[in-house]
Amino acid sequence: MTSSANRPVPQGRIIDGIPRALPAAMRAELPSLAEEIISEIRRVIPEYARSMEGPYGEAFRTGVRQSLKTFVDLVADPSAPRDGRDAMCRLLGEFEAKEGRTLDDLQAAYRIGCQVAWRRLAKVVLRAKLPSQVMAALADAVFSYADELAVVSAEGYRNAQRDSGTARQQFRARLLRMILSESGLSPDVLGNLAERAGWPLPETVTLVAVRPAASPTGTGKGAHADRAEGGVSHIDDDILWDLGGSRPHLLIPGPVHETRLAVLAAALRSYRIVIGLTVPLDLAADSLRWAEQALSLADSGVIESAQVIQCEAHLIELWLLSDQKLADQITRRQMSVLDHIPANERKWLIDTFEPWLERRQTVAEIADVLGVHTQTVRYRIKQLKEIFGDRIDDADQRLTLELALRVMRLQKRLDADGALSASAEPTAS
Repeated sequence: MTSSANRPVPQGRIIDGIPRALPAAMRAELPSLAEEIISEIRRVIPEYARSMEGPYGEAFRTGVRQSLKTFVDLVADPSAPRDGRDAMCRLLGEFEAKEGRTLDDLQAAYRIGCQVAWRRLAKVVLRAKLPSQVMAALADAVFSYADELAVVSAEGYRNAQRDSGTARQQFRARLLRMILSESGLSPDVLGNLAERAGWPLPETVTLVAVRPAASPTGTGKGAHADRAEGGVSHIDDDILWDLGGSRPHLLIPGPVHETRLAVLAAALRSYRIVIGLTVPLDLAADSLRWAEQALSLADSGVIESAQVIQCEAHLIELWLLSDQKLADQITRRQMSVLDHIPANERKWLIDTFEPWLERRQTVAEIADVLGVHTQTVRYRIKQLKEIFGDRIDDADQRLTLELALRVMRLQKRLDADGALSASAEPTAS
């Protein structure tokens, strides 16, 4: 933040020798001048090239237009009101604080805006053939105006900081969003923000997906109460976190060791926690995606539900069900040769096929598990060999069949009643 934020607000000044027609001539330039200023700011300051969409972009454009209008009003009448302009400047300062930025970029934008404005207004003044002392006074007023805008924005910035927490946490929240944005940010931009956040960039990270659990019986309290009582304050200082959005998550530098996990589980006792895979920093978004997928699989019963779930323990499930439609197609294509067999018999064959092919169980073991006679198992295996033929002996084909059977077993768990899902069971002709 530059020292201009601490200067007293310059007051509107009377400039002798301003002809009555000059403010009107200035106003005619304002619409195109506002667009030129915005374009130049976006060209010179990379941060604004990325953040000019949505509510912030609209507020910034409104702020530029309002500031130009107010300046011309003050040239015509130094007692003209500033209320509308001040409200917009405070709002822009609040936006900077909430985005985790300093005021450096906004103050630079004000200076650029005044430089562009003066180049344009100087042409208007020259056409009016005003004395050089009037032009000098007007130029001084333009650049003093930048200080006035910066001071008012600083008020909004400080207010927002008081309302929304410390600047460091704001920087960290923004850093977390950047790391997960997958937008190809340059290392310099990321490193600069990490320095402001006081958070050294690690080589590897582990993303953690969390979800508020049901309230403990008899307490009436859940995750939100936990947070209000300071549970989040017990999270280690080197962890980046966002527990307030639609996708609550944490980012942990490096792997999650046993001690760290115990502290985390205690701090987030009212959350279900899924530990993603430890990956290089640039794959952080993938780690979070896998953790969220594991959370969904736990919700649907495919993997066992617990307060803490490790993605590392469920890699096969995550892989096989990462594309549900493709998984359906694999099972349909591999098992379509069973379509002509009646449904009950088809189910018996599949129940036998899995332990025989995938788990390599013996006839006796399969018979014991299924509760049937060994001769029944031998008959079914003979049928399966006739149906699938040489595919059973080909290594690649055998692997594909094993994966299809594994997918079918996982898809069974997606049904609340435990029956074979419609998408997994081969369709009878």
